[in-house]
Amino acid sequence: MTSSSTPLPPFASDNYAPAHPDVLAAVAAANEGYAVAYGDDPWTARLAERVRELFGPTAVAFPVLNGTGANVISLMSVTPRYAGVVASDLAHINTDENGAPERVGGLKLLTRPTTDARLSVDDVTAWAGEIGAVHRAQPAVLSLTQSTELGTVYPVQDLKELAAAAHELGMAVHMDGSRLANAAAALGTSLRALTTDVGVDVLSLGAAKNGGMIGEAVVVLDAEGAGPGGAAAARAVPFLRKASMQLASKARFVSAQLLALFGEPGAPVGTPAGTDAPSSGAPLWLRNAAHANAMAARLRAGVEALDGVTVTRPTEANAVFATLPRDAAERLRARARFYDWADGEARDRVEVRWMCSWDTSEQAVDGFVAALAEELARG
Repeated sequence: MTSSSTPLPPFASDNYAPAHPDVLAAVAAANEGYAVAYGDDPWTARLAERVRELFGPTAVAFPVLNGTGANVISLMSVTPRYAGVVASDLAHINTDENGAPERVGGLKLLTRPTTDARLSVDDVTAWAGEIGAVHRAQPAVLSLTQSTELGTVYPVQDLKELAAAAHELGMAVHMDGSRLANAAAALGTSLRALTTDVGVDVLSLGAAKNGGMIGEAVVVLDAEGAGPGGAAAARAVPFLRKASMQLASKARFVSAQLLALFGEPGAPVGTPAGTDAPSSGAPLWLRNAAHANAMAARLRAGVEALDGVTVTRPTEANAVFATLPRDAAERLRARARFYDWADGEARDRVEVRWMCSWDTSEQAVDGFVAALAEELARG
């Protein structure tokens, strides 16, 4: 049982978690000797090979420094300057990137209201009437977030239908995959099955939220194709990366992190996790994501049993949303940091978000639930 003096880890964001020891070890190993700068190094060459194993033989990876940079470069690579980006109103590019797609990319975001942060085919086809209208930003790319900002995931069939609808209208398909690993672990499928195989053209491949330190990657999935997001995008990304200040001079350290998470060439690409924990032989990205998801499920089960707490969203990946009394939330936040999300169902209640990470332990979850029960009782 916890007490008011017991320190608790934060449940604010999976970005709060430390880098995985294997990632740090990979960076240290890459620090031996000299290597050619700007990505012409052996680590980045191995990453290119590994990405082809994970996503298909025509996939090309470009390491970048952070997720916002990956999103903006990805979107710019598949859009003209007069373009718009169809996205959920809750998409990270719309709510938490300080206008970077607009400021840096010159792109207008064409958002649709969503209740669970997932877009529908109707949300895509609703823009058909704008195509060719000179007074409208042209919808040129569909951006999907997997898993979403509400912790929900797109099933494989939904992704196929969304991509097909976008392609029918001549739009490219971008995926913000900052938590793609969590979605793949939740669905028990491969990274390729959620991207290349469903028709995604360009991917922002996340690492920092799943045990990485610094760095993500832009992945053009069909770098030899003629369609949107094909060879033209692959040619554009290197220049956009430099112009957007996302080209690391010592790129080997970014690539080394990604190799630690996603595996060296020839390693297993990941087996479906389903509801079972992946084996120790599974790649690190899968083990980390599956653990974070399992801790979120444990957290949800714990808080659901408490009077005064109402879970508000599906728990499909590594996020739990709930409403509780504002005063209890404030007292609990003094012991373990987390964020308010929205107003609750009454003025004295608030909706909060609790995130679990690769480093969240069962003891931390149980301690947090016990602390919450304490603060509810004090109210």
